[in-house]
Amino acid sequence: MNRYIPALISGVVVGIGLSLGHGVLAQREATSTAVPIDELRTFTEVFARIKSDYVEEVDDKTLLENAIRGMLSGLDPHSAYLNEDEFTELQVGTSGQFGGLGIEVTMEDGFVKVVAPIDDTPAQRAGVQAGDLVIRLDDAPVKGMTLNDAVKVMRGKPGTDIELTIVRNGLDKPLKITIERAVIKVKSVKKRMLEDGFGYVRVSQFRSKTGPNLKQAISDLKKENDGPLKGLVLDLRNNPGGVLNAAVGVSDVFLEKGLVVYTEGRIDDSQMRFNAKPGDQIDGAPLVVLINGGSASASEIVAGALQDHKRGLIVGTKSFGKGSVQTILPMNSKTGIKLTTARYFTPSGRSIQAEGIEPDIILDRLKVEAAQSPVVTSVKEADLTGHLQNGNGNKSEKSGESDKKEEKVSLASKDYPLYEALNLLKGMAIQRAHGM
Repeated sequence: MNRYIPALISGVVVGIGLSLGHGVLAQREATSTAVPIDELRTFTEVFARIKSDYVEEVDDKTLLENAIRGMLSGLDPHSAYLNEDEFTELQVGTSGQFGGLGIEVTMEDGFVKVVAPIDDTPAQRAGVQAGDLVIRLDDAPVKGMTLNDAVKVMRGKPGTDIELTIVRNGLDKPLKITIERAVIKVKSVKKRMLEDGFGYVRVSQFRSKTGPNLKQAISDLKKENDGPLKGLVLDLRNNPGGVLNAAVGVSDVFLEKGLVVYTEGRIDDSQMRFNAKPGDQIDGAPLVVLINGGSASASEIVAGALQDHKRGLIVGTKSFGKGSVQTILPMNSKTGIKLTTARYFTPSGRSIQAEGIEPDIILDRLKVEAAQSPVVTSVKEADLTGHLQNGNGNKSEKSGESDKKEEKVSLASKDYPLYEALNLLKGMAIQRAHGM
């Protein structure tokens, strides 16, 4: 029986995982009935030559396991063989709590590429950024390691340190960052009010309960606001993905009906379509979705669905571009393979693979600082001697207005994309209120 399992391994971006069980691939008819005799003969000859001539003796199990690894790793960056330890790590990684640095990674040109740092983890606090290339782990070069080997090195006993040597766009020389390992506890949904009527929800990863947690967060925001929201910011920046069902559930929170995502592959089980159910949790209020280069997989499903249905305004930079589905196929009770079995498509038929989601409004990463106060300020009516009072009790500023101005300046300097998202929400709310 098919079942979904969370497919977010600690430190490895799996994207979307579907457990199809034994024998599923047998459903697909072979493209050719001919046995590749010449290729198998070459494999046997190489195997025999290694056994007889390699400088050190290698057992058959190791050689065959390495052959399987090479066969899978040569397909794409996300397919892999999972030995007993790695298969156990997969199950541990789905629990939402694990030891390590707190980064989601993939392989690129033989190096470890950071898809995104996880919120509130040692890696994020140390300054690791989406897009960083890790070239050394302590004194060991990453080149030549498998992704699983690199993940094993990065994981370790909480409280121990590891030094990452990183190549980052815009820097002339590699950057060395020392990070202390810790137990990583993932909280996938966070919320807060930005201003009266305008809420903010951050989804850091997609796990099995992310959809229900998002609904609860919105319900809490409504209570805090003493009524319906005027608008909401959904923050998917640096969200590396997770479980397919969670992506569908998050999209369904804001959609009344229609297709959310569909997948296509060579086997029958990979042909799937997911539709939204009635019920918009914010009752059609304006929605702004923030994405960036660290938004991958399940994040792109949500952004693509909301964009295609014109339900939300997508703001930020182009997303990561991971539009493939990985299936966990148990080989026996202790090992398995992670195999790319399908591509997913947005409701309009767009494939995100290697393309990503293009924002409706492109907003590059910027840092804003408050301008210095001018030495000479402009003269206003209130500065003139004998000016008339305004009839509002001689109050030059409404109660709390000064505090709000300070909050706006602080938000702009701390998180400029979020500041602009809030401004967009306000404009959209005004249009909605006037029926525009």
